[in-house]
Amino acid sequence: MPLKEFNLLATTARGSEEDACSEIWYLIGDMGDREVKVDKTGITGLIAVKTVLDPFDVIDKLRGVLKEKPYEFRYILRVIPIEKVVRTDLIEIKQAVTELANKINNDETFRVTVEKRFTSTPTREIIEAAAASIERKVDLTSPDKIVLIEVVGGFTGVSVVKSKDIFSTTKERM
Repeated sequence: MPLKEFNLLATTARGSEEDACSEIWYLIGDMGDREVKVDKTGITGLIAVKTVLDPFDVIDKLRGVLKEKPYEFRYILRVIPIEKVVRTDLIEIKQAVTELANKINNDETFRVTVEKRFTSTPTREIIEAAAASIERKVDLTSPDKIVLIEVVGGFTGVSVVKSKDIFSTTKERM
């Protein structure tokens, strides 16, 4: 699977990438996607996933599996939905954010969160490019929506999410 074609990112402990790949492949396959593609990204602890299922539905279903069968999760730490993947280029990132910004209602607040790996592009420049096209109020502590920018080397995943849209086995178990 070429890295540019992911719609979920999963994190795991350093050295557990192979096991986490198998785990997420099994879990999503169990949800009905027998063609799910899972691959290591070349970045320690990070796995790219491409499923035909809606990534937000996958997050909800993972929550259900964790409640019913918590023992199914041994390696996956977090799963993040990705709506658009673009080259790691400020213009392309800004364009992707502009296309997704309509998910933030006029009365809602937002924050830009950047997680970057293997890029020298300064975080501040990424945030400025992303926020430039969103004419909504910023709230850094408890925003209604998060513009999530996941930089994975030469490719960047962009999503507009609520904090509950990110699946964390640690937080869910609490």
